[in-house]
Amino acid sequence: MTLRVGIVGCGGIANTHARVLSGNKEVSLVALCDIVEENAKNFNDRYAKGKANVYTDYTKMLEKEKLDIVYICLPPFAHSNEVEIAAENHTNVFIEKPIALNLELARKMVKVTEKHSIKTQVGFMSRFGTAVEHFKDLENKGETGNLVLFIGRYFCNSLHSPWWREKSKSGGQVVEQIIHLYDLSRHLMGEPKSVFSKMDNLIHKDVENYTVEDVSASVIKFKNGSLATIAATNCAIPNKWIFDFHVVSKNYTAYFSSPNVASVIKTDVPWENSTEIKSSRDIYEAETLDLISAVKEDKNTRVPMIEGARSLSLVLSVAKSAEENKEVEIEAV
Repeated sequence: MTLRVGIVGCGGIANTHARVLSGNKEVSLVALCDIVEENAKNFNDRYAKGKANVYTDYTKMLEKEKLDIVYICLPPFAHSNEVEIAAENHTNVFIEKPIALNLELARKMVKVTEKHSIKTQVGFMSRFGTAVEHFKDLENKGETGNLVLFIGRYFCNSLHSPWWREKSKSGGQVVEQIIHLYDLSRHLMGEPKSVFSKMDNLIHKDVENYTVEDVSASVIKFKNGSLATIAATNCAIPNKWIFDFHVVSKNYTAYFSSPNVASVIKTDVPWENSTEIKSSRDIYEAETLDLISAVKEDKNTRVPMIEGARSLSLVLSVAKSAEENKEVEIEAV
C-alpha cells in the first residue's frame, strides 16, 4: 500500500522532508500547500514531478485529498488549527518543532490527536541518531546505572529567517532551535522538575527586529535528582553549527559530537573500555520511516505529540525563568 502524503508549509525544513519522501517508494507526494502559491509550485516541480495538487489553503487540502499523512512544516507563529483539522479528517501527522508557542495550543493538539487515534511524530530527529540510540539502549537495559549529568552546547552565527529573529514569532533561540538539546536531555535523563536560566541579546541589538536572545545558559534539575547544563549562542563561528553534548552516568561517560557519533566509555572498570560509534545515518529519513511503519503496522511512533508538548513546556519554562530571574517549576502537560 502506497501512502498518500501532503505537506503544509513549503519553506526551508520542508525541503529536507520532501527530499526524503520523494525518494521513498512507500509514499506518494500528492498535495502541497503554502500561502505563497509559487513556493508550493516549486516543490511540486522539484519533488513530485509536477504531479501533486497545489493549494494555498490547508483546510481545503486536508478535506479534499484524504491523505494518510500530512507533514506540517509551519513556523511556530503560524500554528492554529491545522492539527485539529487533520485529526478530524483521520490524517496522521508529522509536525516540526516547536509544535506551538504556548501550552494551551499544545495541549489541544495532544487532546485532539489522541481523541481521533491518529499517529503523530514530532520532528526531534536527534533521538534517531545511531549514537543516541546506542546509549539509550544501554540505559533501557539498566547497564548505565543512574544518570547524573547532561552537558549540552549549541553554537552558531546566523541571522536566519526574518521571522526567526522576532521573539513573538519564533519564541526565541531556545524555544525554536535549542529545543533539540533540551529534548535530548529529557529523552536521556528523564522528566525535569525545575530550571534556572539566564539569557540576553548582547551582540544583535542593532539588527532591525532582532528581539530573540543570542546567548543563554540553563541548569535543569530532574525529578530523579540528575542535573543538566545547556548553553547556546548565536554569536559564534559564521557558517558553522556546533551541536554536541556529554552524558555522565554511574557506569558510563559518553561524549557525543553529533547524534550519530560518540565515544562511550565504561567507567565501572579499572581500565579504559571505550566504544567508538560513527554513523552517517540520515536521521530525517529515520524519523519518517518510523512514522510510515507506525501507520502501516498500527503501532506507536517513537516521538508522539505528547513528547512535543513536554519538551515545549521545558523550553517555555527556560524562557520564563530568564524573564523572571528565578528558578521555575516545569509545568506538567
